[in-house]
Amino acid sequence: MTIHPMRAGFLPLLCLLALLAGWPATAAQAQARAWLDRDRIALDETATLNVETTQAGAGAPDWSALEADFRLSGHTSSRQVEIVNGRSQARVLFAVALSPRRTGTLTVPPLQVGNASTDALALTVTAADATPARAGDPAFIESELDADRAYVQQAIGYVLRLYYATPLISGELEQPSPEGAALQRIGNDVQYNRDIGGRRYTVVERRFLLVPERSGTLAIPGARFTGRGTGNFFDDLFRDGSRLLRADGAPRFLEVRPVPDGAPQPWLPLRGLQLKYLSTPQQARAGEAVEIVVEARADGASGSQLPALELAVDGGAQVFPEPPEVEESFDQGRPVVRVTRQFAIVPAGPGTLTVRGPRQSWWDVAADEPRIAELPDLGIDVVAGPGGSGPVAADNGVRPAAPGIRLPGVQDPIGAWPLATVVFALLWLVTLGWALQRRGRVVDAPESDATSTRDSTDPRLAQRALRDALQTGDLHAIADALCALAQPPADGLDALAARLADPAQRDAIDRLQRARWAGGDAVSARAAVRDAFRDGPRWHEPVGGGPPAVLPPLYPR
Repeated sequence: MTIHPMRAGFLPLLCLLALLAGWPATAAQAQARAWLDRDRIALDETATLNVETTQAGAGAPDWSALEADFRLSGHTSSRQVEIVNGRSQARVLFAVALSPRRTGTLTVPPLQVGNASTDALALTVTAADATPARAGDPAFIESELDADRAYVQQAIGYVLRLYYATPLISGELEQPSPEGAALQRIGNDVQYNRDIGGRRYTVVERRFLLVPERSGTLAIPGARFTGRGTGNFFDDLFRDGSRLLRADGAPRFLEVRPVPDGAPQPWLPLRGLQLKYLSTPQQARAGEAVEIVVEARADGASGSQLPALELAVDGGAQVFPEPPEVEESFDQGRPVVRVTRQFAIVPAGPGTLTVRGPRQSWWDVAADEPRIAELPDLGIDVVAGPGGSGPVAADNGVRPAAPGIRLPGVQDPIGAWPLATVVFALLWLVTLGWALQRRGRVVDAPESDATSTRDSTDPRLAQRALRDALQTGDLHAIADALCALAQPPADGLDALAARLADPAQRDAIDRLQRARWAGGDAVSARAAVRDAFRDGPRWHEPVGGGPPAVLPPLYPR
């Protein structure tokens, strides 16, 4: 009896499926989290509360618990779908603007979202800031440095704020770079509202990291803003309904001092540095990994400025460090960084293992003196591993046999069943490869690459994404989906409109822009986009061609 080579490969496959069917499947649990775009605001400002859930079909949270301490406005929601480990997962984001009713530390209570609940948050509310000098203008710029003096290579926080009282149709905010310093934009723009002198302003706050490269007086050029806002009655009657807006910020000056003589190296100027153990073991087994997690918090630095966290071990042991996790933020106008790193330590034999605590020298810019941040050494008692004593002498490199396979960071050995599953999977792959070779099936790699390229730029996928955004997304998601219709994607809706030949499609984009930034009707704008782009975009010329844009983009970027 002759067995077909392809059929021969099904026996290991059936064995593999039978084994996998016995493994328990873990159901994904719905999760919910909440965060604030800022944790410190003034009494006359707003903060945005974001609530995200992975539970499909979950409705908006019950915001009523917030009304005792906040006034609520600007409710929005958006939905996105992502593929995680081959499975589709939906995320729904709800957002609301919070206006505090009083000063102090206010608590955002836990909010129920479907079957999950968020954690409580704290928001610090200070007294209203002093009125800016140019308050009352339709638009003006304010800048702030977190220090008047600095050292060379010291990280300084620079905050730029654009105030405008007229809804914007288009605009561009530009901050020229200073000579003799590196200026790097940090994070995304933060947008909120502020009442100044009885007038309501929208504030766009942009944050930068300034690092002086030489000593002396550093001049930071003033920022510039040019845009168009909605006009008054006469502008609507006799012009195109818009008015030109311009604002110039004042330059700022910073005194930069050289590196002090005898300063510790590497040179690390900071406002503060703290080291902490987040996880330490009390006991270990020879041949098994234990974990130590170390945290460093630096006030006045970026993640790239901090030296790497390291651990030294006395005695026979191996250290396997994980890549560091870096979190950068702004606190009171200056950069703050939190770095955590996990170490897996595998002792070679029983006894006492000494882990040398990390030590870092730094310069206190407030006190103008050197300091040292350090952690104490750890003494870990190591007992014999399974099977009696620890490994034999290190000179012959022979270790006693242990059941299963041990990996660093895994306490229990890998048992026989997972190992058998891997063996069956390998046998099935070998059998399948042999069968394919016998049948002479050759995969055309260049054609496959071309097919994947076509799929990644398939206009039908972009059109489907636009339909999804029109059904469940907000106006910003619709704008992103429209820009993705072009290949390569258009850099903003203005650039997209310049490529379109259909007046109805250009008019739909204009209505969408007015709904986003000028208070237009969002429902009618969504319907106009849906009708105009029902059959896809109609290009004025081939995608990717055309002269460069001469008008500034719509939203400040």
